[in-house]
Amino acid sequence: MKQLFTAFLALTGVAMVSTAANSQTPDLCFMQDSSGHVINLSQLCGGGTDSNSLTAHPEVFQAQIKRRQGGTPIIDVTFNGQHTFEMILDTGASQTTITPPMAAALKLVPVGVEKAKVASGEVLEFPVGRVNSLAVGGAVITDSMVSVGPVPLLGQNFFGDYDVTIKQKVVEFRIRH
Repeated sequence: MKQLFTAFLALTGVAMVSTAANSQTPDLCFMQDSSGHVINLSQLCGGGTDSNSLTAHPEVFQAQIKRRQGGTPIIDVTFNGQHTFEMILDTGASQTTITPPMAAALKLVPVGVEKAKVASGEVLEFPVGRVNSLAVGGAVITDSMVSVGPVPLLGQNFFGDYDVTIKQKVVEFRIRH
């Protein structure tokens, strides 16, 4: 069985993910595909039969770091389940900000204007609109406001309920209990 499982992983190009690194539940067996989706493998590994226990409630989501800008991670963020853009993970930003071309691709409808103090201390006004969803490595928020500005920033409105760990090649979002 183990050889069959290893061959399956090799053929599909899916990497095995260590339970110790990605779950608070040590008895589960799972893998994570290149999009960050968690797949429960308990039946293949001889574990429990609750096929929804991991996929419905994962504890940690991971996003690959594509590169860094000034040491700050740039990761892929998917909007409305269909448009993926590179964004800067900005732990100092309270709001997620998208660029005008991103807003156009998403057909974002402005619903107002938000004043925000930027890093220089200057107060600027940004158009705001609502997106159906934002997703990173399997973590998803729905019905969220985003600002439109010059730089794509993933802000606290996305990851404020997570403990964020920035590693060498991934960013981990661990659900806060």
